[in-house]
Amino acid sequence: MVPYNIEKEKVMQEFIKKLSKVQSELKAPKDLFNKFGGYSYRSAEGIMEAVKPLLSREGLILTVCDDIVLVGERYYVKATATITDGVNSLSNSAFAREAGEKKGQDDSQVTGATSSYARKYALNGLLCIDDTKDADATNTHGKTEPVQPKVVKKELTAEEKAQQIKEKVQTMMVYIKGLPVFEEGCEDYKKAISFAQKINEMGYAEDANKLMETIELCKFNKDEIPFK
Repeated sequence: MVPYNIEKEKVMQEFIKKLSKVQSELKAPKDLFNKFGGYSYRSAEGIMEAVKPLLSREGLILTVCDDIVLVGERYYVKATATITDGVNSLSNSAFAREAGEKKGQDDSQVTGATSSYARKYALNGLLCIDDTKDADATNTHGKTEPVQPKVVKKELTAEEKAQQIKEKVQTMMVYIKGLPVFEEGCEDYKKAISFAQKINEMGYAEDANKLMETIELCKFNKDEIPFK
């Protein structure tokens, strides 16, 4: 068993050396141009065309396959790129989500564009192609929707919420006092009454009462009776 393990390790090391050569020598220029976005970019097809001679020289094979996976309530195309020498292999995967719709394309064309996008980034990772400064890395123009991290809304403490209500009430009181006209039935009057009722129901009776006092004091045409 020992000689076998040593031989296996040597084969793996040789495979890594070959892959490293391919990665370091690969030149995949951005030979395509997006007139709408005004930037140059490379495609999955361009990468594969550029890497074929290097793979052939090293006796390696590249394959790319797609899977459709469900993440949450949306389906994604999962592209996996694999390089092998027949014994050892190395893979990298990337995901892309189909757009809701793409003008001028039927469903199969939308899926095809999404697959190409996912394959490109699977190849980028496997072949160490840096696309961080490529506009295509962030600008999809409707082709695909990159996975976005969920934004977790901070839950306010009882003290923070109470302070927030006080500030809103104070702002509304200042606003009401600055109005030239604040008569019963006007839009500003309705909004102020509605807000006072809402915060009272929420348990902020003191703040609601302060707002109601201001509403009653200012309930007249200020062009006729100046506020004191």
